[in-house]
Amino acid sequence: MSQRPISSTTDGRINLEQQRKRAKELLPRLKSQDPTSTLSQAQWHVAKQLGFSSWPKLKAHVDAIDFAARHPGFEASDEARTTHWRCGNDIAHSLQLAGFKGQFQMLTDPLCMGPVRDLPNTAFRALRSAFISQAFALDEVQVARRMDDEYDQLAALADADHCVLWCEADAYDQLFLIRTLAGLERLPKKLELIEVDRIPGVERFIGIGQLAPDVLAWLWPQRRLIDEEAVLVAKQAWSAYCDNSPTRWAELAHSSQASLPFLAPALLRQLQELPGVQDGLSLTERLSLAYIAESGPVPFGRVFAELMIKREPLPFLGDMMFHALLRPLIDAEQPLLSETEVHLEWPRRMLTLTALGQAVLAGQAYWLDHASHERWVGGSCLQPGQAHWALGHDNRPVWRS
Repeated sequence: MSQRPISSTTDGRINLEQQRKRAKELLPRLKSQDPTSTLSQAQWHVAKQLGFSSWPKLKAHVDAIDFAARHPGFEASDEARTTHWRCGNDIAHSLQLAGFKGQFQMLTDPLCMGPVRDLPNTAFRALRSAFISQAFALDEVQVARRMDDEYDQLAALADADHCVLWCEADAYDQLFLIRTLAGLERLPKKLELIEVDRIPGVERFIGIGQLAPDVLAWLWPQRRLIDEEAVLVAKQAWSAYCDNSPTRWAELAHSSQASLPFLAPALLRQLQELPGVQDGLSLTERLSLAYIAESGPVPFGRVFAELMIKREPLPFLGDMMFHALLRPLIDAEQPLLSETEVHLEWPRRMLTLTALGQAVLAGQAYWLDHASHERWVGGSCLQPGQAHWALGHDNRPVWRS
């Protein structure tokens, strides 16, 4: 029987009574197709559509989360000296609500954007600070101060008693993960990783930040130790990502690593930010133009929502990051997008394709032949009108001269 999902949650919490009610509501529909259908079969359909193989497994999952919520001391004997690391502050408050008592640290550097080169610490921080302040119109001195503080804290990780890295499977998080591990001269006393690419009951999992505090508590016992093999893989991946040629990075993206199982898909998705060999667009740009072509004029913010909710295969962008990525398509001397209602905040401004935008989207023109802005993907620099790395139809990099 084919039908749309009965229910979905956004924060990972599942109300069992609500699912029982839905199963009862579904039963008459099942009986209309097969008079022998039972409530147990309806419950099985509900469980299946929430990502479980059976109703008992759905119930066991709900019970496990409820238990974690009722027992905030669940293995927390060493939490006062634990440091929780995250690539943003989206779970800081939820960790406190869930009963975590350790410190919280974050690295906010969006390594999936802008130049990322293998440079000495001071030069690397200066490079990233300059990019962040320019891309997001922030005070460069304040950005540099924040970068110094965050990277200083990260450099001290090797001497910490107990650190836990909270990561999801997208490029933003996986680049944070390999940057963190690649910078280690030695493993800390106890370095653990919580890594997740989906949550039962969440139809469209975008990130850990959307999860309820009790679901974070449920994730806690699933952490695992980081070993030397994971650090070695991270060092190789970070070096490849920083290289001015994406060939080694592509090899890792097309392989699998048991010690860091989510790394290859994230690297592959980030590789797709290279310009496509046919149109010169990154995947983010192509998905955005395609939606605007279908629905335009359309508010800027709705384009972002459409990608996050439906079209983006591995969501990795925040709203301000998305805005910064699309600005060159609007601000170029020969733009692909026209922006109106500019007196409004950017999410409410209307976007439409220009004639050049339509031609590029159709593969009849090549974006980097018309672009005005330099763009970086990892260590690969893309300069308008110059030879550069692009991505072929097999998701392998090719040199386009």
